[in-house]
Amino acid sequence: ILLLIRNPKDVATSFYHFTKGMSPLPSYETWDDFFTAFMTKKMPWGCYFEYLSKWNKYADDENVMTITYEELKENPVLGVKNIAAFFGISLTEEELQSVVERSSFQSMKKNSQKTHGAFGNVLFRKGGVSDWKNLFSEDHNEKMDKAFEEHVGGTKLGTKLKYELYCKA
Repeated sequence: ILLLIRNPKDVATSFYHFTKGMSPLPSYETWDDFFTAFMTKKMPWGCYFEYLSKWNKYADDENVMTITYEELKENPVLGVKNIAAFFGISLTEEELQSVVERSSFQSMKKNSQKTHGAFGNVLFRKGGVSDWKNLFSEDHNEKMDKAFEEHVGGTKLGTKLKYELYCKA
């Protein structure tokens, strides 16, 4: 099992923009309204911190590989090599480069109309890291950090995300 996790602040930001583009989902008048719903577990897909907590039980299983979105963005070649090794797949250098290029956000966004139809415009927005800084106030940041510590701060997944969030920032 490949478990891809992401900075909860960017998850909230991404979901906020996603809900704005998906009429069947609840809409929020403001970022503050969305943030309140996100932090009070009122999302239709559940609470991200609870999701991480549940997966943390399996983080040490030998058949689970955890990787962060931030790791893949920072070094996609190494990420693909590690994923291939985990699944026992040997790649030539040419195959490795092909996978890296074809799985890049830019490539997937470019092909999203073919792969996902009109839904592609909603799924593939920016694909960046740290977009949360464009929405979060200091208060939002403090509340998210507190919730993070309460739910997953000392866990294996929490430690992995915290490293990506704070040590590499």
